[in-house]
Amino acid sequence: MDAVTGAFGYTGRFITRRLLHSGGAVRTLTAHPDRPDPFGGRVEVTPLDFDDRSALVTSLRGVDVLYNTYWVRFERGAVTFDRAVHNTGCLLEAASEAGARRIVHISITNPTSSALSYFRGKALAEQAVRESPLSHAIVRPTVLFGGGDVLINNIAWLVRRVPVFAVAGSGSYPIRPVHVDDVAALAVDTGHREEDLVVDAVGPETYTFEELVRLIARSVGRRSRFVHVRPGVVVALARLLGALVRDVVLTEAELRGLMDGLVATDGPSTGTRRVSEWLAQHADELGRTYASELSRHYR
Repeated sequence: MDAVTGAFGYTGRFITRRLLHSGGAVRTLTAHPDRPDPFGGRVEVTPLDFDDRSALVTSLRGVDVLYNTYWVRFERGAVTFDRAVHNTGCLLEAASEAGARRIVHISITNPTSSALSYFRGKALAEQAVRESPLSHAIVRPTVLFGGGDVLINNIAWLVRRVPVFAVAGSGSYPIRPVHVDDVAALAVDTGHREEDLVVDAVGPETYTFEELVRLIARSVGRRSRFVHVRPGVVVALARLLGALVRDVVLTEAELRGLMDGLVATDGPSTGTRRVSEWLAQHADELGRTYASELSRHYR
């Protein structure tokens, strides 16, 4: 029995699919038990309640490997990065008490290279994983793509609807997207190992941000005009768009992390799928609907 936090979510769904395909039993800890079950009842559903230690331990009894995809993309009300770090610690303590052998923790590339609150929180969560008594693998993906992603889908949604795309600064900062199923494959592989390790999950292609947006625009058949503006203008435009679609489109920390090159690495590729080929294959449906973070997690 393996457990996945958020098996009905995005990354967790791909990890769960691979675990089931290999013949294993899977349990999910979820804060959204009413979400549609894409696995037809093959996944055991238990609550993810960080304030109920005994329930967490019960949910993790009999689990060999815990695949943890839990995090928050932005702060909202009482949901803060500090709270997410605290919750991660509660999950680790419960897993240890329940007798789990190993945790595979999904993080992000370069978490220790920035003082930005999002990355700092990721670094602190990694520290908690390393200090726990569980054996561990920390998987650090860059920007994800694949059916249901937020960033690339919503860029396509935007270029389909507006003729001008605002690029923060030079647009020359690197981005190295990785397919979500490649991340899942890497997570499951590291779950089968014994040694403690940290590994980046990166795709085979690197673009500048502007190159990637131009590629997305061409893929969906749009000829967008690109204008370079100050980062503060992009943040303001994102807030305006967010008010229209009732979502958090882009945070200042996300933009700064992108511009600081934190979603790319120079190491060897650990994924096989090329974002250019994927865009060509999925151009017809890409960006047809907006992917809302608030709808996924708060509504």
